[in-house]
Amino acid sequence: MKQCMECLNSYDSSIKRCPNCGYEPVLIDGFYAYAPELARTAPGFKPAYFLELASLEEDSFWFQARRRLILFALKRFIPAFDSFMEIGCGTGYILSEVYKAFPHTIPKGSEIYIEGLSFAKTRLPTADLLQMDARRIPFKEEVDVIGAFDVLEHIHEDELVLRQTHQALKSGGLLLITVPQHRWLWSRVDENACHVRRYSKGELHEKLANAGFRVLRSTSFISLLLPAMWLSRTLNKLKKNNPGSGGSELSAISPILNSIFKKILSVESFLIFKGVDFSMGGSRFVVAKKIDL
Repeated sequence: MKQCMECLNSYDSSIKRCPNCGYEPVLIDGFYAYAPELARTAPGFKPAYFLELASLEEDSFWFQARRRLILFALKRFIPAFDSFMEIGCGTGYILSEVYKAFPHTIPKGSEIYIEGLSFAKTRLPTADLLQMDARRIPFKEEVDVIGAFDVLEHIHEDELVLRQTHQALKSGGLLLITVPQHRWLWSRVDENACHVRRYSKGELHEKLANAGFRVLRSTSFISLLLPAMWLSRTLNKLKKNNPGSGGSELSAISPILNSIFKKILSVESFLIFKGVDFSMGGSRFVVAKKIDL
C-alpha cells in the first residue's frame, strides 16, 4: 500500500495520485520524487561521491564482505521473499546483486539524491527507483524485506527511520541493516563521510526493539581487520591532510593490500556463515524481524 505524504491516506501502490486529497509525487530527471525539496541538497552525504563509489564497489574488500553477508542472510532467513526495498540504494550495487541472486523478486530502490538514482538505473534498468526521505516513507505494509546499508549513521533521526521501516514492512517482514561500530573508532574519516554517529551493539538493539523489531542475528564484521583499521584511524588523526570521504579511505588502499584484505575477510565470512558472532569489528550487521504492535 502507498501512504499519502499529505493526508496519510492509504491506497493501492499502483496508483500515483492519492484518491483522497489528490497528492502525487513530482518527476525529477525521470524519477518520482516524494521529497523533491531534498533531491539535490539534502544533508548527510556528498552527491559528488557517487562516481567514486561506483568505481570502488565491484572490487573493494569492504564492499565484497558486506555483499556476502547480505546475500547470506537473505538465503538463510527469508529465501522465498517476493519484494525487496533498499533505502539509500546509492549507485544500485547491492540492489543489483540482490536481484542477480533472487531474480524472482521485485526490486525497489530509494535514494534521497537524484544523482544516485541515475547510477542505479544504469545498473538495474528494470528496478522501481524513487526519490524519498527515509524519515517519511510513502508505503505501508508494502514489502517483505527492507535493507538499509550504511544509511542510519548519516541521519540524526535514526529512530524515526526505524519506525518508518516498520510501517513499510509487511507483517513478519525483515529489516537488514549495516552500520559503522565503536565510538572509539570515530575519526575525521567519519566526519568527512557525513556520519553523525558510530553505534554500539546495545544502542542499536535498543533502538530496534523500541521501533518494534526482534533481532534474529547480530554480528560485527570487518573484525579480523580491526587492528589495521584502528591503526589507520590513529595515524590519520596525526596527519594534517586527511581523506576527503569515507570512499577515499578505501580508494587509497593499494591493489595488493586490497587483495590480501579480501582473502582475510573471506575467512571471516566463512566463520560468520558457520554461526560465529564477532563482538568487535569496524561494522555491525543485524537481521531483525517486524513484530506487529
